[in-house]
Formats: sequence, C-alpha cells, structure tokens
Amino acid sequence: MSVKHAISRGLELGRSVFQLGLLKSGGRVVAKLRADRLRVGPSVRTVQPQAFLPSRYRYYRTSLKGLAAQLQSAGFRRRFGGGSPRNRAVFLAFGLGVGLIEQQLEDDRRSAATCQEIQAVFRKKRFQSPLKPFASGYKLEDYIIGSQIGKGSNAAVYEAAAPFAPPKESKSSLVELREDEEEVGTARSLTCCSLKTFPLAIKMMWNFGAGSSSESILKAMSQELVPAGPLALKQEKEQITLDGEFGVLPKRVSAHPNVIRVHRAFTADVPLLPGAQEEYPDVLPARLNPAGLGNNRTLFLVMKNYPCTLRQYLEASTPGRRLGSLMVLQLLEGVDHLCRQGVAHRDLKSDNVLMEFDSDGCPRLVITDFGCCLAQTDSSLQLPFNSMWVNRGGNASLMAPEVTTAVPGCGVVIDYSKADAWAVGAISYEIFGQQNPFYRAVGLESRSYQEKQLPPLPSSVPADVQLVIRLLLRRNPSKRPSARVAANMLHLSLWGRKALANQDGVGTRKLVDWLLCQSAVVLLRGCSGPSGNTVEAELQRSFLSNLDLEDLRTAVGFLLYGREQRNDTLHLSEPTV
Repeated sequence: MSVKHAISRGLELGRSVFQLGLLKSGGRVVAKLRADRLRVGPSVRTVQPQAFLPSRYRYYRTSLKGLAAQLQSAGFRRRFGGGSPRNRAVFLAFGLGVGLIEQQLEDDRRSAATCQEIQAVFRKKRFQSPLKPFASGYKLEDYIIGSQIGKGSNAAVYEAAAPFAPPKESKSSLVELREDEEEVGTARSLTCCSLKTFPLAIKMMWNFGAGSSSESILKAMSQELVPAGPLALKQEKEQITLDGEFGVLPKRVSAHPNVIRVHRAFTADVPLLPGAQEEYPDVLPARLNPAGLGNNRTLFLVMKNYPCTLRQYLEASTPGRRLGSLMVLQLLEGVDHLCRQGVAHRDLKSDNVLMEFDSDGCPRLVITDFGCCLAQTDSSLQLPFNSMWVNRGGNASLMAPEVTTAVPGCGVVIDYSKADAWAVGAISYEIFGQQNPFYRAVGLESRSYQEKQLPPLPSSVPADVQLVIRLLLRRNPSKRPSARVAANMLHLSLWGRKALANQDGVGTRKLVDWLLCQSAVVLLRGCSGPSGNTVEAELQRSFLSNLDLEDLRTAVGFLLYGREQRNDTLHLSEPTV
C-alpha cells in the first residue's frame, strides 16, 4: 500500500472511531486540531503540481506532529487496553496512518539537512572573474580605446585595453560571425587576436538630463552600477550612489558566471570617439557638436570584452538540442541569481545577453545592461503602480502579462518576481531557431495572447525543455514556475534522468542519493584543472549551491506531471483494436 493510500485509510478509520464515540479524549484532541486549523484560515489551493506528500495534508505536518507517539504510548494503550479487538484494530490503523506522516516528516528533515549541507559546501566556492584584478583604472586616460562594438538606446560600447589589466590565458573557442551583415551595429567579426589586443569593453552612457557633476550622474545612473564589483568605484564615490530612482539600492549583486561584472565605474568628460559624429551626433555635448544635446560629463563602465551578443550568434547559427538546453538553463540561472538578491532586469532580450565560449566550445551566456532594472532592499520585487508615469521597464514586446496589463491606481503593485522568467521563455524560441512569438513576425502581444496561440517548438527540442518553455509562458504568474524551479527542471532533465526514471512522487531518498553523487562528481571535476571551468561545471555548481528541498520537489512534480500528460496523449493517439 502506498503512503498516500495508507494515510487516507488511516484517517478514514480514525474519523469513524471519533464518530462512534470510542475515544472521547481523542475527540477532544481532534476538536483542538480543528480549532487550530480554523485559526490558520481557509486553505489556499496550490497551482503547481505537488510531488510527494500532497498539499492538502500539509496541515497534518504541524498539527498532527507527535500525535502518533501519543497514540502508541504505553499510557494510552493501558487506558484503552480493555476495548474489543475490533476497536483496538481500528485504533491501530489510525495510529499507523498518522505514524506514516511522522515518518515522511522525518525523511523530509533528513533530506532538507542534506540539501543544506551540500548548499553550504558549494556556496563557499565563489565564482572567479575571468579577468585578473587590477588596482588602477579610475580615469579614462588609463585606457586605449579601439573601435565601436555596440550601440543601444542609451549608450555606446567600445573595445579597450589597459597595460595594468592583462587578460587571463584562455583556450576559449571563439566564433567568427559572418561578415556580410547589412544592418549597421550588428556586424562584428572578432578573432582571438582582437580579443587578446582589446580584452576590455568600455560603455559610455549618454547623458541628457543628469547634469555634469559626478554626484548627480552617479545618482541618476545608479541602476547601471547594480552589477558593479566591490572595487568598481573609488572609495570616496561609494556613498553618493546609494540613492537610486526607486529608493535605496541593495548591496550590489554578487559575481555570477551568467551576470555581467562591472570592474570600473567613473565619470569623465565626453570624448570624441571613433564614429561618434556619424553614429550618435545628437547626444554629444555642444563643445563637440554645436547641435548636440548632451552634457559635458557622463558615466563610463569598464567590463570584459565578449565576442558577440546572443542575437548575433543566433543570426549566424542554430545550436543543437543539448547546447540549446544549456543556453536556456544559463539564462534561468542568471535570472534566479538576480531575483535572490532583489533585482529584476526588466529589459531581457537577446541583444542584452553577451556570449563567449568555453574550452569545450559551449556557449556561455552573460546577462548585461541593467539600466532599466528594479533593485530593492527588501527583495520583494514589487513596484507601487499609482500613476502612468511609473516606469514599468524596457522592451515592451517582452514584458510579462502581469506587467503590461497592470492598471495604475491606489494600492496597485506590479510583482516582477517572475517577469524575467517569462521573458526567458520567449527568448527560448529564438535559441531553438524560431521567431520570437512576441515580435512582429509572429504578432502575439503579451497583454492579450492566449497560451494555445503559442507556436509549436521544433520536434527536435527535448520534451522536458518544451514543457519548461510552455510553463514559463503561462499568463498567470501564480501558475508559472519561478526561475529557480524551472532551472531545477532542466538540471534534472539533463543530469538526473536516472533519479527520475522510477520516481513515484513520494520518497526523496533516490533524489538525495543522486544529489550526493552529483556533488562528489562536481567536486572532483573542480580539482582536476580546466574541466572545472566549463559551462556545464559552472551550471552544476550553481545548482548545488542553491539547493532547496521544496523547490526541488516542485520541479519533480512538474516533470512527472508533464510526462504523465505526454503518456496520456500517446495512449489516446494509439489506434484501438
């Protein structure tokens, strides 16, 4: 008999015992438990498939804790020892049902403790920046500036070099994009020699209304500093950047392999850089262009130089099923890292994702451009929306439904906790060689689309990945998995298939055994040299450093649910004899 059936049977028998009046003191216990349940309030229906102990029994995890021990205690047996054999059998069945819950709770505690121990081990292994640390570089004159490599709506990016910042030796396999690009700004052919000559990139912000003092510039553009490292600003400039557009900014985002790192941030006079008069004359100050509207000084950000953007890479090639899955997983890991630290990017698109390649040729994705981000101290990711003048974010086409459909009013709040995860679902179409369904080519609008209108993904895309993308694009955020749960699903699909093969949705022992084996493999790989710096190794370390039993269970539940749905579809499609 399964745990679920045993619990159900035990509770049924226990209910009959109380109705017959065989256990008056037991009736008082149940009355107290019912009162406790009423004080807790009405149960809320869960919207995600639950694995293991169903949510409707979660009440018993606390209110029935220890009741099995009471039912089986010697004093209790002496008090009712004179009853009939039938009554004792019914009583024992009830105790067995409650005891199974207690056993499940004990298994939960052990599994949770194991997850916490694994998490503690891998959180000590911090991500190391690909650039060697350097002590200077707080002035524009410290850098040699090369050609323009990118331009957006609020900044231009140039390749750069500095004698004090030599690049780390790397065996990365770089991709040379096709050279016949017609669109200005997207054509970029980078070779290993180019990156070796210019290992850095300098982003020059365009300053229209922030004034020309360093203090006013840093305050107005403080969101750009969210991914800044601890030594990015000079010490005397640290205090004036805390007051951002949406209140006090949190501690800056810690380093992560899938999030850009700003190594230096400083203000300087706007220079006349190559292509400025042709590419962006209107944003230049009057001293460089009499018709220009820009201020004399602006903010400069120094980062690592990457070969291309995700959009440029996808225009040149389409990744295979495994590489595509790893790319989606990296975006989810980056978004989860931001969410955990109270940051919503709010402008996630393939243009704002940079790329390089590890020693195995696997693409490494890095989220960049935080100019539209929402960063809060309390990590709630909720923005009061009392006026249409409140900025909802960047790219309107990839705004989640809960953001685009929000109507301003008193007490209205936009919850961004799953908005970036929704955008990852839309970008996943591009990764697998399809048109983004929310761009003009397909024509869906996030404010009004229906889930059944989403175009099908290619059959070559793994079924579990298709499931993740469909779930991420659910309109209702309460029915949408978080970035962490979606990432867990892909981790299990890529590396935990054996643990899921015979998973019955009840026990955690197989999963915990797999987690321990996975931890040992990742630790050994990290000690074996360069193989510990690959994209797959970084993803596995990120997964293990963020282990949470409930998130893992929810991911398992979603995967089992998806597989059951596929099996049902196959059975329905089979011809009847």
